[in-house]
Amino acid sequence: MPIKAARVYHDGKLVRELGADEAIPEDCDDGDFFWLGLYEPTPGELAGIAKRFGLHPLAVEDALKANQLPKVEAYGDQLFVITRTANLDGDTIQPGETAFFLGPHFFVSVRHGSARTHTDVRARLETLPAKLAHGPDYVLYAILDFIVDGYFPVIDAIEDRLLLVEDSVMDTPLDAGEIRHLYAQRHEIIRFQRLVGMMKEVANSLATDDDLPNIDAAVRPFFRDIWDHVQRAEFRLNGLRDIAASVIETNGMLEQQRQGVITRQLAAWAAILAVPTAIAGIYGMNFEHMPELGWTFGYPLIVGAMATICAGLYWRFKRIGWL
Repeated sequence: MPIKAARVYHDGKLVRELGADEAIPEDCDDGDFFWLGLYEPTPGELAGIAKRFGLHPLAVEDALKANQLPKVEAYGDQLFVITRTANLDGDTIQPGETAFFLGPHFFVSVRHGSARTHTDVRARLETLPAKLAHGPDYVLYAILDFIVDGYFPVIDAIEDRLLLVEDSVMDTPLDAGEIRHLYAQRHEIIRFQRLVGMMKEVANSLATDDDLPNIDAAVRPFFRDIWDHVQRAEFRLNGLRDIAASVIETNGMLEQQRQGVITRQLAAWAAILAVPTAIAGIYGMNFEHMPELGWTFGYPLIVGAMATICAGLYWRFKRIGWL
């Protein structure tokens, strides 16, 4: 069964938990609300819930697709919210989706992909009946806070990896595989940043739109706190994207510098070797009348001259840092 939780509350206190096969009661008193948690339901499984609570078919369709972008929509006296979760799988950020249906007396969540259940959130809220007495809108706030807080471990893990690469690139240039991996990591950050930006719009709408149904004025400021958290996540993702770009740029500049050093060294050695090559080339022409050919000390003089000039050039290039 996709139902992970089905409970009835009155004035913020748990009345009872519904069984997996137990029908949801039709009657509802003031102060009562149902909290149903579903995980990857099939269309047929969600159809019964939709019929019981009168969920809008367009919202039900979006909740089943599991590939929707974050948004807030009102359908009469019901509110429909889609959020995105995040989980780090190796080097890939795996997004999940959680959809919420809010009515005057019910809260229905539909999870797709996310491995983080809402069990801890529900247990914590049940110890705070005064908070839970606000109804479905406060439950929405608590779960959104739980989802957004889940972004930060993902951001922390990516940041740690990027900082290690940033430190190592100063000593060892990145190879082609590492550069491709860094580009892929930057792509993941950008994709995650887009989702976080949409989540900020969701939080802003819940915090400021007075026309949204089932969001009480007393609970609305709590969504402003969600907006602050999402903004902080977005700010950190901006920083991570800058770090990734900086590492790539720094690696390129250092590689250019290393290539420049090698080029200067090759040029210096070429200049040094050009002197003996030129002199030896001249005396290798075998002309009959050449300077000092008949002199006993001609050969050692020429060799000594070549050695002296080469040593002078070597010292000069060493002094200016080319060798």
